[in-house]
Amino acid sequence: MLKGRVAVVTGGGSGIGRGMALGLADQGVRVAVCGRRAELLEQTVARIREQGGTAMGVPADVTKRDEVERFVVSVVNEWGQVDILVNNAGVSGRTPIDDPDDTRWLNILDVNLTGSYLCSKVVLPHMKDPGRILNMSSVLGRFGVPGYAAYCTAKHGILGFTKALALEVAGRGITVNAICPTWVDTNMARQGIEETAAILDMPAEEFRTQAVAAVPIKRMAEVEEVVALAIFLCQADAASITGQVMNVCGGATAGSGG
Repeated sequence: MLKGRVAVVTGGGSGIGRGMALGLADQGVRVAVCGRRAELLEQTVARIREQGGTAMGVPADVTKRDEVERFVVSVVNEWGQVDILVNNAGVSGRTPIDDPDDTRWLNILDVNLTGSYLCSKVVLPHMKDPGRILNMSSVLGRFGVPGYAAYCTAKHGILGFTKALALEVAGRGITVNAICPTWVDTNMARQGIEETAAILDMPAEEFRTQAVAAVPIKRMAEVEEVVALAIFLCQADAASITGQVMNVCGGATAGSGG
């Protein structure tokens, strides 16, 4: 049972992050969400409260330690603890190696990888047994895709971070695991499809059809499927599962050694 526990979900204003927040709240968890867009956080909090849950939202940029600290302190001041951390905040985009501008590369690594490090670092002093950290990676943390070196690097990095941190905090009764979804029907996925389709000079819907066809189960994953795994990993029954990387990939990694 998770009722009464406290969860922090980064990037909780939309997509998988919002799904995580709603799913945990449905289990009786008090949920705090952060992100850079206050209006999206307010929508997530409103939906949780409408369903009878308890939630708060604090605008914060996970790449800025002072903002992360302010967010976590506000959660601890309100609820006294943090039991679950979902490092979900992320950005994607093409970063071809011949791009003369390094801005997008640096931002993708900063948000996806350094953001997870900073949030974990700030939350851990407030986390006790049984604590849970879930790091959102991707199937692009399992294999490479041309033109997406920054995103692949960041998501591969999340796996190494997960395994090392799991060993570091194992003696404290805290587990750390990573989840690697395939295409999930979210705004980020739609943006990725549109961007890649434009590069390939084809309609976005045509590229979407090709992308889905490449997934063995012939469909995108649902947000709820990712959330279901996350909720299981937060349960007492998952106390011996740590330092692991779990795919919600529809078979996409089955032939890649991942």
